[in-house]
Amino acid sequence: MTTSRKPPQARSAPITAALGQRIKQCRHAADKSQETLAFEAQVDRTYISAIERGLANPSVETLANICHCLGVTLSELFAPLDKISLKPTGTRRANTAEPPQIPRSRLR
Repeated sequence: MTTSRKPPQARSAPITAALGQRIKQCRHAADKSQETLAFEAQVDRTYISAIERGLANPSVETLANICHCLGVTLSELFAPLDKISLKPTGTRRANTAEPPQIPRSRLR
C-alpha cells in the first residue's frame, strides 16, 4: 500500500517574509506585474514569486536590480522593515569541508 507524502513546508525567516511583502507592495505601487518586473530585473518570474512569498533569499545585487526597476532605493526598500527581528531562526548548515594539505615545497 502506498501512501502519499507531502513535501515539507518551507519556513521563511521573519525578515525574508517581510522583505517579500515589501517588494510586492513596491511592485503594486509601480503598477508592474511579476512577469514585467522579472523581465526588467533579468530574473525568472517564478523567482519573483518565491521572493514575494518569503521562500527565496535574493542576493544584494538582485535586490539592487529589483529596486532599480521599481524606482526605489535599497534604503527605501528596507526602511519599513526596521522593527523586524534579525534574530536567527534556526541552525544553519556548517561548512565541514577541510582544506587540502599543500605540500611545503609548493609554499614560498
